[in-house]
Amino acid sequence: MKFLVTGAGGMIGANLALHLAAEGHHVHALDDFSTGTRENLRDFTGTVHAGDIRTFDYASLGKLDGIFHQGAITDTTVMDRNLMMSVNVTAFEKILDHALSTGCPKVVYASSAATYGKGAVPMREDQPPAPANVYGESKVEMDKVARAYVRKNPNLSIVGLRYFNVYGPLEFHKKSAASMIYQLYQQIAAGKPPRVFKWGEQYRDFIYVKDVVQANMKAFAFRGSGIFNTGTGLPTTFNQVISLLNKALGADRPTDYFDNPYNFYQEATQADPALAEKTIGFKAAYPPEKGIPDYVRFLKSAAR
Repeated sequence: MKFLVTGAGGMIGANLALHLAAEGHHVHALDDFSTGTRENLRDFTGTVHAGDIRTFDYASLGKLDGIFHQGAITDTTVMDRNLMMSVNVTAFEKILDHALSTGCPKVVYASSAATYGKGAVPMREDQPPAPANVYGESKVEMDKVARAYVRKNPNLSIVGLRYFNVYGPLEFHKKSAASMIYQLYQQIAAGKPPRVFKWGEQYRDFIYVKDVVQANMKAFAFRGSGIFNTGTGLPTTFNQVISLLNKALGADRPTDYFDNPYNFYQEATQADPALAEKTIGFKAAYPPEKGIPDYVRFLKSAAR
């Protein structure tokens, strides 16, 4: 099969492009490498295109069997609404137009748990959106666009995946924006105390990138359209993460707790995974107690 993966220099896009290529598919990987990195595609055997998702000549690729749209501005501190909407929403519309005009039957795209904001947990796909920033607003708009296209074009299958807190291999390039799991690993591995806001009982739904790849594959195989949570459904506290990291590293670093200076801080995220499991057959295989040790093994190997 012939696929396009956008945002292929990022963590999720790179893992997905590598997986598809390893399965023997013809994969086109697109990224402008403004935040993603070519290093993530070092072992990629497909075709790499350096380009902006807003202006890329998609017609040059011909007909595709599927598009995995991961490209976006994901920095939640970006306040330029016009820029955010241009990159995240307008480019998405262009990709959907290309799929329609060429007969590409499937588009899987990255939505986000940011659409829920500080909503009630566990977060369900049918609860009203409550984005807390421009990034979250852009993802709400993407979901609206997807629904509108499906209503007008029922033969096009579009699936949105609301990613929760993704962590795993190939996030080095994200630096300060990398997952809390990676940040805490770096501190412990360097012999420093892991630092979190008092008292570490804030929790997240941490989803391993290997599971995210499988969610994309389940979404591709699904014949219908819809928007589904991509999380474990498990509320994992920062204290639990630190304990798992200490164990995986054979360390015992005491935690440095400090005051939270932010009044907008999100205390909790947790997916309700029921709809995704029932409808597209996705169930996370890597809870944190399995995913974190696997990730630590990768990080140790990469550091050699």
